[in-house]
Amino acid sequence: MAKIQEVSLREYVHQILKNAVYETDNSLGKIPCVVAEAPDLSGCFTQGENFEEARENLIDAIELWITAGLQDGEQMPIINNCRLAVSSVQLDNQRKSKQEETIG
Repeated sequence: MAKIQEVSLREYVHQILKNAVYETDNSLGKIPCVVAEAPDLSGCFTQGENFEEARENLIDAIELWITAGLQDGEQMPIINNCRLAVSSVQLDNQRKSKQEETIG
């Protein structure tokens, strides 16, 4: 079994992109559309007029998915034997901030 390694956000996103799925959607007729999905992250998908735009949009969607999950205190999934390195101090600060928003 491969060892799990902690990686930076940049490397974590890179690992997610390795598993990304891109599909041309011809249902819009002459309007070009490429759908991009990160199957490792539930519900994380987007689109663009071409592959490059779809990939850039997917990077934004992945970063937003991760940010929202961390703010909600969720554990990030292990992708290709890589775990996102997040300090416990960062998580504690995010949880306190979220609790203050709920109370206030």
